[in-house]
Amino acid sequence: MPAHRLGRALALVSALALAGCEMPATSQPPASTGRAETGRAPPSDRSQALAAYYAQVQRDLRARGLMRTDGGGPDTPWTDTDLLRNFERIVFFDEYTPGAGFRRGNGEPVALRKWVAPVGIGLEFGASVPAAQRDEDREMVSDYARRLASATRHRIEMSSAQRANFHVLVMSEDDRAEGIARIRRLAPSIDARTLSVFRDMPRSIHCLVVAFSDRGNPHAYDRAIAWIRAEHPPLARRACFHEELAQALGLADDSPRARPSIFNDDEEFALLTRHDEALLRLLYHPELTPGMTLEQARPVLRRLIAKGQPGIDAGAPAGSS
Repeated sequence: MPAHRLGRALALVSALALAGCEMPATSQPPASTGRAETGRAPPSDRSQALAAYYAQVQRDLRARGLMRTDGGGPDTPWTDTDLLRNFERIVFFDEYTPGAGFRRGNGEPVALRKWVAPVGIGLEFGASVPAAQRDEDREMVSDYARRLASATRHRIEMSSAQRANFHVLVMSEDDRAEGIARIRRLAPSIDARTLSVFRDMPRSIHCLVVAFSDRGNPHAYDRAIAWIRAEHPPLARRACFHEELAQALGLADDSPRARPSIFNDDEEFALLTRHDEALLRLLYHPELTPGMTLEQARPVLRRLIAKGQPGIDAGAPAGSS
């Protein structure tokens, strides 16, 4: 992997791969809120090295004009045809083979997947994460949850760790054992291969998410766990939140032709764009249901896009929130 590519590789695990994983509401306490700030141990050498590496990656990308936060503009127009093509690629294909760790997808289309139940986002921090960073992340994720809810017209809101069904763990290398223990409590039936995705993340994997599906409806997500590395500088960490939370809503793949979009490995954009909001608005339209095949969905998509559904206005300027 090139040294200057952000590499936010994602492990979105399909319904069928994890249909047997139960993630019940837990009475366990949330991940530790950490020791008092004055008594917090300094980061380990490994954690400091990662922080320095990720800071350099971000500097290099920004110096090349990448990781844009403007959401696109006159230089990034897109059409109805672009939107349809990008939706089909990003929704109906998998970036990674289900249940196979970081092995790339086989290129075969899959059925549409999304949430039917309301999404409750629980943000948890490892003991090493400073209080100021926690406050910053809580505010940002809360704002972003409202934006996702507006884009999808689906109920997405912040929740307590005990009541959440979308668990977002912000962990440093020094918190890895704590984070793995938390995942075991959240998903006691999780298989070893999926757990290893979290345990053995290489440096090139900046953050990841795994989505789970109910046994009775293998295409309807009802649980997710995201891991955000705490060592990232603020913009890269924010970019991780943006991509992981949006991807686990059902945008499972990337496309080199998607622009302006965070679902593109070129790292041009760091934050969700208006184009990406249009993808989410389409995905959560009630006429598109979990389990639909690409062939079943295509005429519905063409009709919805042609009608100019609210929020699906090609080329409109995006916000940078």
